[in-house]
Amino acid sequence: MSAAMDNPPHSDREPVLSPGQHHDPATNPVLTERPRAAEPASIGGGKPRPSGGSGKWLALCLVLAALVIGGLLWKRSGKYARLAADASELARQTVTVTYPATGPAENEIVLPGNVTAYNEASIFARTNGYLKWWSTDIGAKVTEGEVMAEIEAPDVDAQLRQADAASTQARANLEIANLNFNREKDLLAKNVASQQEFDQSRTNVDAMKAAVRGDEANVQNLTVQRDFQQIRAPFAGTVTRRNTDVGALINGSNGGQELFRVARTDILRVYVYVPEAYAAFVQVGSRSFLEFAEFPGEKFTGKVANIAGALDPGTRTLQTEIQVDNKDGRLFPGAFANVRLLLPLKKAPMTVPVNTVLFRKEGTQVGVVDGNGIVHLKNVVLGQDYGTRLEVTSGLTTSDRLIVNPSDSLAEGAEVEVVAPATAAGK
Repeated sequence: MSAAMDNPPHSDREPVLSPGQHHDPATNPVLTERPRAAEPASIGGGKPRPSGGSGKWLALCLVLAALVIGGLLWKRSGKYARLAADASELARQTVTVTYPATGPAENEIVLPGNVTAYNEASIFARTNGYLKWWSTDIGAKVTEGEVMAEIEAPDVDAQLRQADAASTQARANLEIANLNFNREKDLLAKNVASQQEFDQSRTNVDAMKAAVRGDEANVQNLTVQRDFQQIRAPFAGTVTRRNTDVGALINGSNGGQELFRVARTDILRVYVYVPEAYAAFVQVGSRSFLEFAEFPGEKFTGKVANIAGALDPGTRTLQTEIQVDNKDGRLFPGAFANVRLLLPLKKAPMTVPVNTVLFRKEGTQVGVVDGNGIVHLKNVVLGQDYGTRLEVTSGLTTSDRLIVNPSDSLAEGAEVEVVAPATAAGK
């Protein structure tokens, strides 16, 4: 048989591979081809047999290319699906939730307070003279009626002696007038004296009695003036000021100089001014705690002792007096205090954190997450402001899960994910 019968039919052109390169129809279906040598004619002078190998190779390459392209498209579609799922997951908001809390039965408000002594008095002189001596300096403890100083007033002493002598003379004149009256009375009964003489004797007795009363009143007045020469403590307390010294001229008239100041400090009064919104809750006996800058972290207990009973029309506040025990003397009148006033409430309020409330044109709202992670916006009515928390009078229940720090874009029906377990603050 001829050489043509020994070799299988093949195409006229075959791919040319570079050294070390393998032919892969799937990845490189088209390669550089080179001309093939012409096949020898068949024996016997017949025509060359047509070659069918090139068509098969082309079909095989097309199928492989279609498979590669399909695989790439399928792989890319899977990536797109995963990216879409990831984007949808990232688009879901993550939130932290909390519960409404039941507030305390007492409402605490913090107000500035002025500390004053329970009793405080400025001591002035009531007589003129010179200060003879004093015995109590600032900080001295005095008892009621204790002599603190003495004024020397010789003119008052002289006036008192003169008034006493005049009073003695008036009493003597009254005695003579009484004797004359009794004689005239006997003579009138015997028709020896006239009625006129008797009447003159009687009126003379009345005049002498009036003179005696006047002189005695003058003596009493000067005696009081002399007693004022001794400066006495009006009540038990502490001397907080001394503005005089030995030999100082004392003016007892109006507008005289203050000599001493005495304050009772075993009990202190603290005055606060409660705003009108809380005035109705203030009661006598309500508890309070006082904080002072000089005693950090320490609280002093007090109680409401007196209430003004009317609002100040200028400030719309209620003046309230709180009394604090100060037997140890640690606190001083004139100090400034932060007063934490506890006001009893008729019903414990429901409160929510400030950072859960949304203020929108639709009204005051909060975001509530249900069991399926769906957001529902609820309108609420706010009551008292407790600083970090707000009272909610209607619109919520204690089982509602509230979104903490809700975003401005939070909408009804949004799907969210709770990232932290809810803390049931109200339970």
